[in-house]
Amino acid sequence: MSEAVIAEVQGNVAVLYMQSPPVNALSKSVRVGLIENINQALDNDKVDAIVISSKLALFSGGADISEFSGGNLEPHLPTVLDVIENAPKPVIAVLNGPAFGGGLEVALSCHYRVTFASNKVGLPEVNLGILPGAGGTQRLPRLAGVAKALDMIVSGRPEKASKLGGVFDLVVEDPANLLSEGMAFVQDVIAKGAKVRKTSDVEIDKASAPDELFAQYRQGLKKQARGFFAPERCIQAVEASVALPFEQGLVREGELFMECMASKEARAQQHFFFAERAAAHVSDYDKSTPTRDIKKVGIIGAGTMGGGIAMNFANAGIPVVMLELKQEALDKGLALIRKNYENSAKKGKLTQQAVEDRMALLQGSTEYEALSDVDLVIEAVFEKMSVKKEVFGALDKVCKPGAILASNTSTLDVNEIAASTSRPEDVIGLHFFSPANVMKLLEVVKAEKTSPEVIKTSMQMAKKINKVAVLVGVCFGFVGNRMIEPYGREAARLMLEGATPQQVDKVIYDFGLPMGPFTMGDMAGLDIGYYVRESRREFIAHDPSYCVVSDRLVKQGRVGLKSGRGAYMYEPGNRTPIPDPEVVQMAKEEAERLGIEQRDISDQEILERIIFPLINEGALILEEGIAAKSSDIDVIYVYGYGFPVYRGGPMQYADEIGLKKVYDAMCKYRDELGEYGSHWFEPAPLLKQLAEQGKRFADFKQ
Repeated sequence: MSEAVIAEVQGNVAVLYMQSPPVNALSKSVRVGLIENINQALDNDKVDAIVISSKLALFSGGADISEFSGGNLEPHLPTVLDVIENAPKPVIAVLNGPAFGGGLEVALSCHYRVTFASNKVGLPEVNLGILPGAGGTQRLPRLAGVAKALDMIVSGRPEKASKLGGVFDLVVEDPANLLSEGMAFVQDVIAKGAKVRKTSDVEIDKASAPDELFAQYRQGLKKQARGFFAPERCIQAVEASVALPFEQGLVREGELFMECMASKEARAQQHFFFAERAAAHVSDYDKSTPTRDIKKVGIIGAGTMGGGIAMNFANAGIPVVMLELKQEALDKGLALIRKNYENSAKKGKLTQQAVEDRMALLQGSTEYEALSDVDLVIEAVFEKMSVKKEVFGALDKVCKPGAILASNTSTLDVNEIAASTSRPEDVIGLHFFSPANVMKLLEVVKAEKTSPEVIKTSMQMAKKINKVAVLVGVCFGFVGNRMIEPYGREAARLMLEGATPQQVDKVIYDFGLPMGPFTMGDMAGLDIGYYVRESRREFIAHDPSYCVVSDRLVKQGRVGLKSGRGAYMYEPGNRTPIPDPEVVQMAKEEAERLGIEQRDISDQEILERIIFPLINEGALILEEGIAAKSSDIDVIYVYGYGFPVYRGGPMQYADEIGLKKVYDAMCKYRDELGEYGSHWFEPAPLLKQLAEQGKRFADFKQ
């Protein structure tokens, strides 16, 4: 007998408990255990009903994704569900905790379902680029109704049991009463003749699912499902539940499932699922490395970034001291945080009490001494080395021994910052992305002397404040901003060569990013990139064409959306970019001055010249050990820069299309673009090596 499922006969009821930590994934051992124990209960004349439940805090997290790569998977989950549904004795699912994916499909195949009101269930397979493949798309519409099932399956969002009356036969208010009320329900089923009710026998009312329901749903989904493969197949599977008999619907579901599994989008989304989890596993510390308690946090700077960072800690219930040298700036920062919380309350995301509770955790000060007892301090001041060093010198004097001193720098050398203190082992970079209270990514930047204890504490702290942390090394821009440099540079150069900002932006938007480089520049403020260029003139002096149009725009005060004009024009109160002929003319003048011939540029060239150098920079970063693995770069780009998850991140995208294609294109542009090409399109040695060996970035190990 499989130990992943244990059976207890309680009177005339066989109770089957799944117990496969950590999440009762429906691995082979669980599937075997369910079939063996059900068959044994059916053979026992003293058993009148079978209950399926869990010994863990959740019912089941669904499929064991590690099995997707193959092996002996018999019995498959649909086989298990057939055994459950066709059992001649009633099978009752008692959901003592969440049920997701295959876990919910197990419950749907049972004859009755019992749970508690606040419990959450869902079919999140769409997030892995697939659809529920064990009857979920056929059974859920029969129980929850077509519209509700469609929404749950296509969005992948979980739903509270209290909102799924058609799915559950008994919903208990108090989870503590689930077992007693659940077993009473089972005895009632037995007393009423132990009736078996197959979900597959439920007739769908076709009038509740007219063609326009699906048409409207598709229309409403257009923007958010852009580029994804699975959502449309999810819709088609639910349509099959309405149009076809159950058995044929299952066949159609299976066909659509296999289509999804074979798609590059599913490969990318599953890669990303594992990449996000792998980012937490680093070699810089081990289980025995101690961590420090973070009970109070200091934040220097109450501007947009500092305020956003503070909100993360307040949201997690951690007290924060915000420091500004001027009371006016401090008051303004705290008022903005309150306004953000009040807006969330208006949208129903927070109660007014929660707003007050969070604000109560925030206190302000204009004196460094107020930071004497904090466990972690994060500076979020102007991005200038002299300013950062001054701040860290002051922190070194007032902060207690063992306090972690962190910089939110996005580009500067954390080693140099650490050297301005007497405790470089306590200094680390914590690069939050703006808006810091919304963006999930946190680049944790380890300096040469940062202790393993500080690294481990920072990685674990990120989880507490609901961030996805990726550990990186020190170089200009770390991983994210270092790679965005060639991306922006090539967009600017392509405009000199004859492409328009709207053509470039459309190519990148169609590729899957939320906006193109020119729109992004305008939204962020063109002055930000200008200040970075000013600090690095010696590194770009060899290229007189480097972002010359952007420099001209900034000098004219055209810094983007906030000034009403940048690469585009904007109407007051409207974020929609309007093409500006003046910018195209400016690019033409600069091209003439620099001797650059303008021409028609294909969309393919635009895509390759913007995305491939970004990938090439990623290869250099891997080679230098700034990122530990290519999947870490993918996590940074999906969460920090909006790279489409259905492409898996830039390195997974390169692996998918083949590194030889990227390498050959880099060589082609290096040779075609003369001196400019020889400066900027030299393939990274690692890209060349892997391409020649027919390998992938995923194969590269430090």
